[in-house]
Amino acid sequence: MNKILQLFDEAYVVELFQKEVLPHYPAFIAINRVVIKPYKELIWETTYHVVISFTVYFAKADGTEDKIPIVCSAHSSEERENVYLALKYLWAAGFPNENNDLPDPLFYSPYFRGTFYRGLKGESLLHFIKNKDFDTVEKIIVASAKLFARLHSLPVDERANFNPINSRIRTVIPGSDNILKEVAARFPGKYDEDLRRIYAYFIEKEEAYFQNGGKLSLIHGDAHPENIIQTSLDRVGLIDFTDICLADHARDLGSFLQQLEYKFIRKVGDVTSALVMENLFLDTYLAAAGQKMTSDLRTRIDLYYNWTSIRTATYWLLKFNNDEKAAVELIRQVKANLKL
Repeated sequence: MNKILQLFDEAYVVELFQKEVLPHYPAFIAINRVVIKPYKELIWETTYHVVISFTVYFAKADGTEDKIPIVCSAHSSEERENVYLALKYLWAAGFPNENNDLPDPLFYSPYFRGTFYRGLKGESLLHFIKNKDFDTVEKIIVASAKLFARLHSLPVDERANFNPINSRIRTVIPGSDNILKEVAARFPGKYDEDLRRIYAYFIEKEEAYFQNGGKLSLIHGDAHPENIIQTSLDRVGLIDFTDICLADHARDLGSFLQQLEYKFIRKVGDVTSALVMENLFLDTYLAAAGQKMTSDLRTRIDLYYNWTSIRTATYWLLKFNNDEKAAVELIRQVKANLKL
């Protein structure tokens, strides 16, 4: 039996959390029950990639109970300890404050290769985009821009190098070479040449920046509307730190702008609002970070914007029940943007 299936057994989870989680909450005396819900459930014979939500009901001495959301991110072949260490680092750096929330790291399990953390309660930015609640979207965009500016301004040292392999386009998991091989295997002769030229362009430009002394910042690495959570009217939180690493901060900006625009267009069909929100995000970020838009920064943001478009395109090509039409349109747009 695949060992990860134990995390879908309530009795096993209650026993595990009694040992690992209960000591974090001295106000409670026991764990009564757990409701288990998978967010991502990719399980094969011996391997797995899961994100599991546990609604944990804690017992109090007076006979009442409180529930707390706990999440596990686990992967059989990729370490998730970096998520635990990154969250510990951010909490120690005082990142959660009166405006920002982060998941609270609870423990790392070498057995499951998974990090367990207290989740955030609230709806994602994508939720408000889908519901066309543009007043709330605008508030979240402003708060998100300030959040990323704070993250990118944190001191950088070797302790913050949580995921070196994700620091460059060439090696971001699963690696550009692996992506190109998989696309070529599934669609022989259709996209090979275009994608190789596009990835060569991305890698060359990024390497040139770092060879010329480009600055490293601590970045989230997967900045998009589903990872921004409105936790209260005036607060936002950031989730999913699997890809946190030291890299060019323009990567978070380009990725977030591309995904913000893409979600607006796919979910709402509103190009005008997408552009307004993109400009609001970027203007707010620059003001909060004390930066000015330069031609160099604009070029780097555009680089990562187009890279994120290609990542989305290859996702559509390689996912189960692929959407080749959506992928082709993104590849076409990137080729036009890069004048390839």
